[in-house]
Amino acid sequence: MRYVQLNAYGNAWAESIIFKKHRELIANGDDSWVFWARTDHEQDDHMVKVASYPEICLDVLQTRLDGRAGFHSKGITRRLLRRLDEIDPDVVHLHVLCGYWINVEMLFEWLASHRCKVVWTLHDCWAFTGHCIHFTKVKCMQWKTHCIYDGQNCPQKREYPETYAGDESVSWCFEQKKRLFTMLPADRMELVTPSQWLADLVAESFLSKYPVRVVHNTINTEIFKPTPSDFRERHGLTGKFVVLGAASKWSERKGLDDFVRLAGELDDRFAVVLVGLSEKQIKELPEQMTRLPKTDSLRELAEAYTAADLFLTTSQEETYGMTVAEAAACGTPVAVVDGTACMEASENAERYLIAPDLSNLVTTICAVYRAHHDKPGVEKTFSASGFDH
Repeated sequence: MRYVQLNAYGNAWAESIIFKKHRELIANGDDSWVFWARTDHEQDDHMVKVASYPEICLDVLQTRLDGRAGFHSKGITRRLLRRLDEIDPDVVHLHVLCGYWINVEMLFEWLASHRCKVVWTLHDCWAFTGHCIHFTKVKCMQWKTHCIYDGQNCPQKREYPETYAGDESVSWCFEQKKRLFTMLPADRMELVTPSQWLADLVAESFLSKYPVRVVHNTINTEIFKPTPSDFRERHGLTGKFVVLGAASKWSERKGLDDFVRLAGELDDRFAVVLVGLSEKQIKELPEQMTRLPKTDSLRELAEAYTAADLFLTTSQEETYGMTVAEAAACGTPVAVVDGTACMEASENAERYLIAPDLSNLVTTICAVYRAHHDKPGVEKTFSASGFDH
């Protein structure tokens, strides 16, 4: 079997999902290729970065001006399709297409005219909206029918993939994506989602005719496991109840503002610790928070998870919640927002549920703290009494 995977990026979760699949296919005697556009990774004849930095920048500029994300990068796409012609794949597995690197019209027209089966893993909601990758936080439901419907404006044009074009660009993209992404018959394309939460959204979209398979993202339990360290001592956290948050890129959508408010409401028994901050964020955030940069060491991340008393995420737009799953694998209790995909990532963890409006955020953390201190001398043991599991 000849198997091709396409993705915007070659780093972060791509290693544990895409390149892991690539290695498994080769070990099974299949032919496998991975093509991506951005970030560095080891390359060879079967692992190829297909775009240059100037090409990505040109796509960014064009998207800023016309709002047509996914409809530029013809040169990159033409080169990629030539490679696909040479390979003649049995399966083309799509991952992230939004990312200033591919022309989806050229890609889907090629897929429609070839014999290959298509698998598309959706890592966000971009495939069935006119613009945004997520819409839960702004409570926008226009994607169910027609973006910019009945004169409503798009509330997220300044969010990734950012544009300064008019609202007509959002409507245009919605119609084009609907046309292109439903071009293949239902027996030739399968959708994969990392959570039932995302699968349920797909069922309400124009992609509903395609079969959907839920496959939870996996983590490396050889790395993410209880990992003792001097993390607390190094960061002055001894004797504190550590509430930890982690993200590859912190933003309001990830709950950064929620953590800032939380740090202001908790007393000095608690320490709010964030991992993954930019240099600018480290300088600007309140000093009562422990502000740490992104680490490229997964072991260091496991040490941080293990050292925490509670891992918290207030994000309501995760399509699974890898950090939640990683923290849980390290033996750390987690608090997630009720009704989100993070509940699926924490199914086997010591879990506490936060109301969608975050009204019980502080009281929940204080209750976990009290449960912790009700068991003197027992680290990482919490009573779940009074909380939903």
